[in-house]
Amino acid sequence: METLVVDHPLVAHKLTTLRDAGTDSPTFRRLTDELVTLLTYEATRDIRVADVTVQTPLKVAEGTRLTRPAPLVVPILRAGLGMLEGMTRLLPTAEVGFVGMARDEHTLQPATYADRMPGDLSGRQCFVLDPMLATGGTLAAAVRMLSDRGADSVTAICLLAAPEGLETVAEKLAGTLDPESGATLRVVTAAIDERLDGRGFILPGLGDAGDRLYGSL
Repeated sequence: METLVVDHPLVAHKLTTLRDAGTDSPTFRRLTDELVTLLTYEATRDIRVADVTVQTPLKVAEGTRLTRPAPLVVPILRAGLGMLEGMTRLLPTAEVGFVGMARDEHTLQPATYADRMPGDLSGRQCFVLDPMLATGGTLAAAVRMLSDRGADSVTAICLLAAPEGLETVAEKLAGTLDPESGATLRVVTAAIDERLDGRGFILPGLGDAGDRLYGSL
């Protein structure tokens, strides 16, 4: 598993404002949208393209276009929805699937309550949107669902990640997406924070992303 922390002044600036407890929900949503667009730029560096030739108003030019099948973007409900527009702004031709997962507050284990994805993902590049990679259980379960349906390239875009969550994802998915078989798994994030607290929240973090996005405290 590869982890990419996007080191850019604009990313750091927007993340700092997201962390601020005084940032209201409308501002939090806007900054999340902007930050995801910046992360998407880095997350799609290896997106599959093909060489093409086009006719400009003056002469023939060589270029590239995204290949088919189109990439699949999968926000994890509910907080992942707040990241969707920032992603599809750069990938308007991508298809969108949805996974609903809830983490048990006591066991911290994920349970799936919604699945709106194609049954066959063979040859598809998939991008999972999950604001907080905390314990790692939810993301690992979502990636396994994609892999079981044939996806051979999965990139997770997270605003923040915890070291424990990254370790859990790597352990749970060992052998599931094996680079030696041509499959890849990557996590792209704005920062890796210190640790998790006793409740499974990232420290220093930014609080509950879903609550802050939608104002339900």
